[in-house]
Amino acid sequence: MNRRDAVGVLGALSLTVGRAAVGQRQPPSGVQSEPTLAPGAPNSAERLALIDSFKKRSAGLDQRFEARTHASDWTMPYRLFRPDSPASHPLVVYLHGSGGLGTDNQRQMGLGNTFGTRVWALPEHQARFPCFVLAPQTDRGWIRYAPASPGDTVAKPIPGLGDGARLVLELVESLRREFPIDRSRIYLTGQSMGGAGVWNLTAQPGGPFAAAVVCCGSASADDAADSRRTPVWNFHGDADATVAPATSRARIAALRAAGATPVATEYAGVGHNVWEWAYTEPALVPWLFGHRLTG
Repeated sequence: MNRRDAVGVLGALSLTVGRAAVGQRQPPSGVQSEPTLAPGAPNSAERLALIDSFKKRSAGLDQRFEARTHASDWTMPYRLFRPDSPASHPLVVYLHGSGGLGTDNQRQMGLGNTFGTRVWALPEHQARFPCFVLAPQTDRGWIRYAPASPGDTVAKPIPGLGDGARLVLELVESLRREFPIDRSRIYLTGQSMGGAGVWNLTAQPGGPFAAAVVCCGSASADDAADSRRTPVWNFHGDADATVAPATSRARIAALRAAGATPVATEYAGVGHNVWEWAYTEPALVPWLFGHRLTG
């Protein structure tokens, strides 16, 4: 198994996350701390209709994303959606799961990644919340890993900024210089391996993210308390056989022990593809865009 394959199976890992008693910035006035979920049980016809509707309405939106690259000590491919208006707008950064690993600048837009990339670009959301959408691609994961040793079959997460995460920060800063991006409204979301990337990036001091959304995030060695300043909505399915629900439960518990107030949604009977439910929650987009970075 090569390094890329080892990174790709990290979703099955779980870690114990650290705790500390510290405070967190609260959501601004008008933002629900516990948003209302769509009606119906997760696998009801009523709820599944939202997923089917999204698939139809989002068809072809990937063609609105421009293929680009960011050159650093290695080259990161990415896709960028630009709003029609020339005014200053928010930026949403989406981190793909292991199915998006590569350098083709396509996998991060397809399969399960269609929900997390396209939801922000839907016409009805662009009409109310026009924004840029960034979908970078990594071939080495988002978080930091220990150096490979002979016989390793799985890369070991260790604390610290990951190579993929580091280039994301570079890329965000580069786009801020090129486009009219509102620096107080830069948001982060990701699923599975990308969810671990969200935890990794929000744990870094002085990060640019006003709020974050995590779907079935895999293990990150970063201290959960270090993410306390970023409002987060975390999603997991209780039937997830790829990333144990306990991984999310432990991190949310640690955040709450640290004084944070994360929103946590766990769907009964839903597996690893929890992103289909998460990104079709009607309250999600208003919740995210209701936050601003202050201070």
